[in-house]
Amino acid sequence: MKKPYLKKYAGLKGFTVWIVDGKYIRSNLDEEFTNCGQHYGFRFIPKNEFWIDRERASGEEKYYIDSMLSMNYLKSKGVSQDKAVKISDALEIKERRKSKFFNNLKLNKKKSSDVLHKIHLKLLYMYPGKIKVWMVNGEIVRDIYFIDFTEGGHDKLYKFIPKNEIWIDNDISDSEINFILLHELHERYLMSRGWNYERAHKDSSSIEYYCRNHPRKLNACLREEIRKNDL
Repeated sequence: MKKPYLKKYAGLKGFTVWIVDGKYIRSNLDEEFTNCGQHYGFRFIPKNEFWIDRERASGEEKYYIDSMLSMNYLKSKGVSQDKAVKISDALEIKERRKSKFFNNLKLNKKKSSDVLHKIHLKLLYMYPGKIKVWMVNGEIVRDIYFIDFTEGGHDKLYKFIPKNEIWIDNDISDSEINFILLHELHERYLMSRGWNYERAHKDSSSIEYYCRNHPRKLNACLREEIRKNDL
């Protein structure tokens, strides 16, 4: 296998930050790799490296680096995963809320149409039944709703997503959109049938990984998931 490194982004505090090919990692190493990662989350990443996925919309790298520095320090001191995540997330939220990008949004969260107008970027698909698939501004979603929103999501998982909508992060490359959509459709269907998120996500990751390695099966799998979601 080729190495996933694309370019060196920065060197700091004993770590090298690399921009990496996330699609390659998700297809060959671990489909759970999202915006960034380090050794404590993914054992294949060297201990002295931080990896950030190549982004279509740059500007969030600082948040990812600060969060990984915090997580690395806390985990190295023996702090539990849950506590380390809680502390690092709080740090990232604080940094995001101070940013010029966030403060220039001037969002009225009580007016949902105002928020959605800024989040919705492009209607990707509107199926004959009830499902709409939107490409969304992932940075705004992470800034105001959930910092761990990555790749995509749907109304059965996130209360902030309107009924019958699936959201795809605009950081996802065109070549990966349908793999992420397959995951979200399958997961949404299972959760609508009473599966909890953890079980539904694991099953959806399996079908996503299968299609990443058997791309000729993708369109048939998508058609089936669309049919089930529109029942």
